Amino acid sequence: MNAQQQQAIQQAARWIDEADGLLVTAGAGMGVDSGLPDFRGNEGLWRAYPALRAARIEFELIANPAAFRARPRLAWGFYGHRMKLYRETQPHRGFAILQRWAHDLAHGAFVFTSNVDGQFQRAGFAAGRVAECHGSIHHLQCATPCCEHIWPADAFDPQVDAVACELVSALPRCPDCGEMARPNVLMFGDAAWLPERTNAQLARMQAWLGKVRRPVVIEMGAGTSLPTVRRFSERNGPRVVRINPREPQIDPAKGVGVQGGALEVLEAIDSIRRE
Repeated sequence: MNAQQQQAIQQAARWIDEADGLLVTAGAGMGVDSGLPDFRGNEGLWRAYPALRAARIEFELIANPAAFRARPRLAWGFYGHRMKLYRETQPHRGFAILQRWAHDLAHGAFVFTSNVDGQFQRAGFAAGRVAECHGSIHHLQCATPCCEHIWPADAFDPQVDAVACELVSALPRCPDCGEMARPNVLMFGDAAWLPERTNAQLARMQAWLGKVRRPVVIEMGAGTSLPTVRRFSERNGPRVVRINPREPQIDPAKGVGVQGGALEVLEAIDSIRRE
């Protein structure tokens, strides 16, 4: 790690020491150290799902409500496999580091993430302190939708033929109308997504932000192809710590960038704070 990177890590440690609230922002790269795929480009998707490669189905086409209408078992094969994967994956040690930092701050932490995997909650972050701007794969809604009902997916145990990427168990059904259910996830070209759950999370986050006077933003694994998380982080600067293995650049007036994976850099910052 070069001198500039080391300086950025030391600055991050100072900001955390001076903060009264930790705003954790995260994109798909946050889960890589836990072994989760980040679907960076079609090659990333196709490595994880060879059946989609064989059919030349791109991410924008499978992560799309149209896929549930045209090929529901394939669409649910993709989302059902991910649902089971996220349920079974153990979050990496970086999540615990963030929780320990937050424990020492007056207002603790709040999470803003574009990830739908529920890993922050699985790692022990309170559900009421997480805002999932793209929804959650662990919640369902009617695919139509017939109403604004959103419910937990706990009772749904998808059985997937991983080779064919197809659901072989029964399709989940809306309890209100009996039609097929889908994940409460914001997909591409998605006019049917129900945002009420996410809106309630965002309202809680804004209330929390209103109390924090010295926030520090720790951003991890948020890329530029879908810059929602990066822009949100910068709006809540100027003390943003951007952690990214490929795109750590940030305006110096808004924060510091550290090149590296989430776990590696969090451990480096934690080491400085423990000295």
